[in-house]
Amino acid sequence: MSYVDGMIAAVPTANKETYREHSTMAAAVFKEHGALSLTECWGDDVPEGKLNSMHTAVMRKPDETVVFSWIVWPSKAVRDAGMQKVMEDPRMSPDANPMPFDGKRMIFGGFQVIVEG
Repeated sequence: MSYVDGMIAAVPTANKETYREHSTMAAAVFKEHGALSLTECWGDDVPEGKLNSMHTAVMRKPDETVVFSWIVWPSKAVRDAGMQKVMEDPRMSPDANPMPFDGKRMIFGGFQVIVEG
């Protein structure tokens, strides 16, 4: 089964196009280093919960939008090797491709796929 990295972040709404450009470039780098696909989603119908929600999880500010993203890898081994290469790739340095959002509030993790439909 494949392996998935997932991410949720709050991006300044005014940075939507910059975020799209950043993600498009990053997707190419991830795919060069073994990822099968990278999907970026801009929040459109993200309800605020009474106890918790995606909004509170990333401490979204009123002028920000929640984004949900994932990267599909063929396996965890390919992901581990590929992620190391991505982090060492000069195109992903903060100087070359600065994140258009506060990365400190990003939530991410790796997941083993248990059902694929």
